[in-house]
Amino acid sequence: MYNVALVIEDKCVAKKGCRLCILYCPEANTLDLNTERMVAEVIIARCKGCELCVVVCNAAKHMAIDMVAVSADGSLMRSKGESAALGQAYQG
Repeated sequence: MYNVALVIEDKCVAKKGCRLCILYCPEANTLDLNTERMVAEVIIARCKGCELCVVVCNAAKHMAIDMVAVSADGSLMRSKGESAALGQAYQG
């Protein structure tokens, strides 16, 4: 099990010009702007769970990104419960 970023669309202010999470994500093409809904969007298969987007978004006081656990079958576990430790996705 590991964590990935998930954007809370109601809180995302990308439509107002904020693109901090997209700019600071170290993994290329992982966070992108959804031009139809004008919100940041995470490509789940590419996210390494580093949480840098969460730090940047929270520093800007938007709080629009949560980390969500991914189960062994690849489905997102949106309910609160067991989650992976910080950086667990990078461990061997």
